[in-house]
Amino acid sequence: MAAGGFCKLPNGSVVVALNLPSPAADSPGSVRVLVHAQNRARALTRLRNLGLRAVYLRGNAAPPTPDEITAVLHHPDGLIWRTAPDNGVAAMELWRPIRSLLRQPTAPA
Repeated sequence: MAAGGFCKLPNGSVVVALNLPSPAADSPGSVRVLVHAQNRARALTRLRNLGLRAVYLRGNAAPPTPDEITAVLHHPDGLIWRTAPDNGVAAMELWRPIRSLLRQPTAPA
């Protein structure tokens, strides 16, 4: 079951955080995805448009931390990810753009 949550910002936009199973075949486990959008529905639509079809936000069990909010607000795409820690302790990994997670490996010609 994917944990997730959101935080409404003073300007009315939201940051949605979701822990999802990794869509990349070479990285098992889960990833933490952050999305900045005008509202929760648009945030989820952004993920669905990228191919993550079964993405839902139920509740607010794991809202984004202040550090996560800062990271996604400073990213030009407003859509980032990193490996989700298994033990609940914040990962020491850098945030990456979503296209690096969803990039399909090309077959050699």
